[in-house]
Amino acid sequence: MHRFYLPPDQCAGSELTLTGPEAHHALHAVRVKPGERVTVLDGCGTCITCEVKQCERNSVKLAVLTIDSIEPPQYQITLVQAVPKTKAFECIIQKATELGAWRIVPIITARTTPELDPEKLTHKLAKWQRIAIEAVKQSANPWLPKIESPVQLKDFVARDEKFDLKVVAALLPNAIHPRKSIAQFIKQHGSVPTNLCVWIGPEGDFAPDELDAIIATGALPITLGPRVLRAETAAICCLAILHNELTAPDHRHNAA
Repeated sequence: MHRFYLPPDQCAGSELTLTGPEAHHALHAVRVKPGERVTVLDGCGTCITCEVKQCERNSVKLAVLTIDSIEPPQYQITLVQAVPKTKAFECIIQKATELGAWRIVPIITARTTPELDPEKLTHKLAKWQRIAIEAVKQSANPWLPKIESPVQLKDFVARDEKFDLKVVAALLPNAIHPRKSIAQFIKQHGSVPTNLCVWIGPEGDFAPDELDAIIATGALPITLGPRVLRAETAAICCLAILHNELTAPDHRHNAA
């Protein structure tokens, strides 16, 4: 079935209506027809099976058939990502959503120079949200990640947010494999972490003082292998490894 997105406040009642980009996609990209069944996601764990009732010029009427509520994932990952070039960050949002990131926090570091003009930032945030919505639809992920406005690294550190486990991808000799960070947590606490923070730096990595500040918050330095990865590759690699470790009990409990 084709999947579409509507925010929660538009998912009430026995009939739903696709408008705007969702209607355009339904009418002109996948060309839905009356009688066809589709799925509507609200980004908050609700999956609604609908039947197409009417296709109008700029809207699609849907009749609700069934509603399924999906529990939140057992683990929630906040990706704290230094903002790379535009296309690279869009790729990160797309793939992080597919891999189940719960929240994405773009951060400004000494080696990033994103545009912070308020008008352009509003446009960027809207575009990032749209990319995440498309990724939710493609991957059937019922939970839309929260994408925050960019924040200075020092300001995010100052929030002192609490997480079960914090890791930072770092080119340090004492960095451990992400699997080992999970294994160490399990050994100490008897369960997997459910609230994680993952720091990924910019091209050229975090500046030394920035990395020191991140590690001072309790973040464990982790390695993603001997190669120097681009920011988008590092984010995808790290999230994929953690997703595997957190969803494969037998594998993770045997981690060393």
